[in-house]
Amino acid sequence: MRTQRISGRIIDVLNRTEFPGTIEFAGGTIRRIRRDARVLGPGLILPGLVDAHVHIESSMLPPAEFARLAVVHGTVATVSDPHEIANVLGGAGVDYMIAEGRRTPFKFCFGAPSCVPATRFETAGAALPARAVARLLARKEVGYLAEVMDFPGVLRGDREVLAKIAAARRLGKPVDGHAPGLRGAAAAAYATAGITTDHECFTLAEAKDKLRAGMNILIREGSAARNYAALAPLLKTHPARCMFCCDDLHPDLLEKHHIDAHVRRALALGVDRFDALACASVNAVRHYRLPVGLLREGDPADFIVVDGWRNFRVQRTYLAGRLVAAHGRSRLPRRRARIVNRFRARPRTAADFAVEWSDLASGRARRLPMLNVIGALNGQLITRRLRLRARLVAGRVVADPARDLLKIAVINRYRPAAPVAVGFIRGFGLRAGALASSVAHDSHNIVAVGVDDASLAAAVNLVIKHRGGISAVGRGRAKVLPLPIAGLMSDAEGRSVARRYTELDALAKKLGSKLDAPFMTLAFMALLVIPDLKLSDRGLFSGTKWGFVPLVKK
Repeated sequence: MRTQRISGRIIDVLNRTEFPGTIEFAGGTIRRIRRDARVLGPGLILPGLVDAHVHIESSMLPPAEFARLAVVHGTVATVSDPHEIANVLGGAGVDYMIAEGRRTPFKFCFGAPSCVPATRFETAGAALPARAVARLLARKEVGYLAEVMDFPGVLRGDREVLAKIAAARRLGKPVDGHAPGLRGAAAAAYATAGITTDHECFTLAEAKDKLRAGMNILIREGSAARNYAALAPLLKTHPARCMFCCDDLHPDLLEKHHIDAHVRRALALGVDRFDALACASVNAVRHYRLPVGLLREGDPADFIVVDGWRNFRVQRTYLAGRLVAAHGRSRLPRRRARIVNRFRARPRTAADFAVEWSDLASGRARRLPMLNVIGALNGQLITRRLRLRARLVAGRVVADPARDLLKIAVINRYRPAAPVAVGFIRGFGLRAGALASSVAHDSHNIVAVGVDDASLAAAVNLVIKHRGGISAVGRGRAKVLPLPIAGLMSDAEGRSVARRYTELDALAKKLGSKLDAPFMTLAFMALLVIPDLKLSDRGLFSGTKWGFVPLVKK
C-alpha cells in the first residue's frame, strides 16, 4: 500500500487554525498530518465541500455524470433528495439513483422522499406511503428523511405525514424541512414535530424564527431560487447553525461553479474564513453523519487544494486519496447511465390550449373578465397572485405579450386522455414562441409557457416526441434537449448537456425572457407547495388558501 504525500498550508477547520505541513495518506485514509515550517507553497489544503441539499436530477445529469462536473469545483459529497425521480417511478426511482451513485467514488447521501406525490391536487407517476418510506429509511444507503413539504399536514397532525417523521426519528436519522414563509408559532410547531432543517427561507426574519425554533438554516443559491443575499447576515451571527446548498442547479451553472461560489461570496462579505468553510463542509458532515473526511488523522482522504483565500479557485480534488479533478478537468471516467422512464403523453394540437370565454362566463355580462394570474419572480420560487384584465379575441381568452400576460399550461404525462390545464402568467416576458419542459416539480408533468396556442403545441410536442426534455420554439427556430431518463435527465456527456442547455437558455432570452433562468423558473410553476399561485394538471392552485381557485376572479 503506497503512501502518498501532499504539502501546503493545511486548514484545520475543526480547530480553527492553519499551518504549513504535509499530509500522508494511503489506502484512502489520512495516516499522518505533520507540521513543517519549511513548506512554503501558496496552496491551501482543506476539507472537500458538501452541498447540503440538492436534487441531482435538476442538473439534468445522472449521479455519476453530476459527480464528474461537481468534483472540478471541490465538491466531494451531496445530501441528495431523489424525490424528482421518485414522483415519476416511485421506490424504483430511488433504487436507480442509489445504484447509479455507486458507479463513482463521489459520496452521495440519498434521502427517503417524504412527499410523493407532493400534494393530492396533482397527478404523479407514483406514490410513497408511510410504509414504503419506512422501508427506504431502513436501508443503510438512505441517510435521512427528505424535505417534508406537506407542512400543513404536519401542523394539522396528519397521521400519514407524522408516521414518516416518526420512522426517521426511531432510526436516529435527520428530518429535512420545507416550509416557505412559515413564521412564529407555526414555525415552532413545525420544528417540534421533529424537523431539523429548512432551505426555503426567503427573508432574514423568517430564518430567525426558525432558528429560534431550533432548526438549522440551509442558505440556498441555485439556478432559480437565490436566497443567499437575504440570509447572508446569518453567516456572521449563527454560522454553526448554517449550511450551504444549491437545491436545484442546471447544468450550465454546474459546469461553472458549485459550493465553491458560496465560499467565495462569503469571504468577499468578510465572513470569518473558518465559519465559511464550516458552512461549506463541517456542519453538513456532522448533521447528516456523512462518511466524509475533515482533515484528521484516520479520516477518509477527502480534501481539496485551492490557490489561496483571495481567489479561492479549486486546483485539485481528492476522494479517498484518489485525484479526481485537477486544474479544471475531471478525472472521473465517463459512465453512461441506464435509461428508465414512464411517459405516456400524446401529441397535442393548438385547440387543446384554447380558453373559450363562453366556458367561463356562466351567463354573466360579456364584459372583459379579471383573471387570477400567476406572478413569476426572478430568482424566487414563490409567486404573486395577480388580477389582470383578460384579452378576448373571437370569443377566446388569449395571451397578451405586450402586457407580459402569457398562457401557461400543464399536460398530464401519465394519462394521455387527460385534458390540458391552462392558466395565465406574468413575469416571463416572452414576445414570441413558447417554452416547454418535462421537468415540472414535483410531479413532472409537462409545463409550458407561450404567447399563442400554436407555439405552445409545437414546444410541447417536441418534448413528447423525445419522451421528455426541454424545448424552445419561436421566430423560425426550434430547439430541444432530450431527457430520456425519467423525463428528467440526459444520458449524454455532462459538458455537452451544459452546452445544449446554454443554447436553449439563449433562445429563450432571444424570444424575450428577462429571467435569469427561464427554464428553472418554468419548472417551479407547477410546484403547489410553494405559494402563492401555481398550476397543476388539474387547475390553478393557491398555496396560501391550500386549494384550487378559478381562472376568472369572482
